[in-house]
Amino acid sequence: MTTNTQNTQNTQPASTARTSTVLVTSATGKTGRRVAERLAARGATVRAGSRTGATPFDWEAPGTWAPALRGADTAYVAYYPDLAAPGAVEAMEAFGRLAAENGVRRITLLSGRGEPAAVLAEESLRASASGVELTVVRASFFAQNFSEGLLAEGVAEGAVVFPAGDTAEPFVDADDLADVVVETLTADGHAGRVYEVTGPRPVGFAEVAAEISRVSGRPVVYEPVSEAEYAGLLAGFGLPVPEAEWLAALFATLLDGHNSSAADGVKRILGREPRSFADFATEAWGGPGA
Repeated sequence: MTTNTQNTQNTQPASTARTSTVLVTSATGKTGRRVAERLAARGATVRAGSRTGATPFDWEAPGTWAPALRGADTAYVAYYPDLAAPGAVEAMEAFGRLAAENGVRRITLLSGRGEPAAVLAEESLRASASGVELTVVRASFFAQNFSEGLLAEGVAEGAVVFPAGDTAEPFVDADDLADVVVETLTADGHAGRVYEVTGPRPVGFAEVAAEISRVSGRPVVYEPVSEAEYAGLLAGFGLPVPEAEWLAALFATLLDGHNSSAADGVKRILGREPRSFADFATEAWGGPGA
């Protein structure tokens, strides 16, 4: 896996966003919501695609894709549940073809860092979206997974239970990721690029728990479990066994150490350092009302 090393600052006029119609898929998710808010603030016409919103869009209902794409200039693609999931390659092939047929000129695709299966889906979209400018943003594990994602309930109860062992991860702030996505959608110079975005340094899960404890003033501990144990926990919460096993295997693979180094995608695109987990934690749990 390679990271683009060219410094690509925003060289396009600020008015560009105001002339664009942008489809944001998974617009109620952690990244989609943030991307939609930022694009709207720049004056873009945002189609916030979701299952229940004004722009119906559902990855499990391909019939919703073409109507959402029709008339859009650009699109942010965040595939659910994950670009490495079974069926993602086929979905990206179909979506890319529809995007090209409907005149979409630019796509930014959210992908997972260090996910070989996700790369296959990236390639499928690239091949099918003929004539469309494609930028791929490969992200590390989101810091917000601890505050508004799958680990938030455990944090609230005082325990981070996860199959990560003693592996450290350079958690990326979803706000940084959203800023990167918006730049790639609204500025020239990113077509064909693949960027890796992470936080500034790797942080172990035990350190994460300690940092949350420090800023929140209440005890939070990290409890490492095996892949099989985590799959059992997910199934116990009602997730279908095949999905639970797949998700646990994905996390165990991503957190085996091969993603532990930090990348500089945030700085290269935004010209600033990414936010640290400590700063994120202070905002999420240390402020008034946190």
